[in-house]
Amino acid sequence: MGAPPPVGAMKTLEDRFGPLTYDLLSDRRGSRVWKIMTGLGVVGLKANDPHSGNARNKAVELEQENRSLLRLGEAGAIDQGYRIDFGHSGDGHWLAVRWIDGVPLWRAFSLARGPEGDRPSARPWLLGIARTWARRLARLHAVGWAHADVQPTNTLVTRTGTTEIIDYALACGPDPTGRLPYRGALTHTTAPEIADAILSTDDGTHIQTAPSADIWSLGASLFWCWTGHRPVLYEDDAERRDKLRAITQGHLLDLNAVRPWFFPEFERLITACMNADPAARPTAAELAEAC
Repeated sequence: MGAPPPVGAMKTLEDRFGPLTYDLLSDRRGSRVWKIMTGLGVVGLKANDPHSGNARNKAVELEQENRSLLRLGEAGAIDQGYRIDFGHSGDGHWLAVRWIDGVPLWRAFSLARGPEGDRPSARPWLLGIARTWARRLARLHAVGWAHADVQPTNTLVTRTGTTEIIDYALACGPDPTGRLPYRGALTHTTAPEIADAILSTDDGTHIQTAPSADIWSLGASLFWCWTGHRPVLYEDDAERRDKLRAITQGHLLDLNAVRPWFFPEFERLITACMNADPAARPTAAELAEAC
């Protein structure tokens, strides 16, 4: 079962939901994630490892995500029932959210990545994923927020083929006061303007992310998970700054050369999202309408 959840979280969830069991799903870089099974449903629980070297930053990140979820819920950008509770005790800060039953985008696209993925049912399924993903982002963007960590791991595909977004730890709202400086997220899906801002500012400078950066990241994620290739050309062992520089310089793979099969409508969607000019990218609402 791995490391147990924080005592405070266990007590709070037991008081609310009754007896529970748990599975530790992830334990890396100072963060832990559990799947909590109760008689009233399933809960996702995140906590910092209080004994890790970056315990304080991870605790602040959890506090930041909790505040973001509260504000997004109040603004109607996400379902208020998604956030369940937040707390801290001597053995760590924690955040409980509603469990979303889905698979990460990379796994969901496994069949579509091969030539055998070209079948009548695949095309509307792929477009439906893009459409519902864009709709989720449109709700955030409409109230002045950006998710700021759009990537395959934070994108779940349900059994019905709809998309759900998770992990709002880095989300950027209209007011950046009192938050950790945003310095980008996963390099492989970082928009060129964010990469340029990282390279041209010091580590303590907050980069206020715009919704258009989320759209580039969405396109990059679709490119990556459909073709099986990261969209930007660089070596696996390259330094992060070199990877970011390659993004700013537009060293992109040719989608036509790596696509698993011919799907012009989907390819145009990806290309539009990954326009180097943020102003030329579709908005999330436009993207949802176009799918």
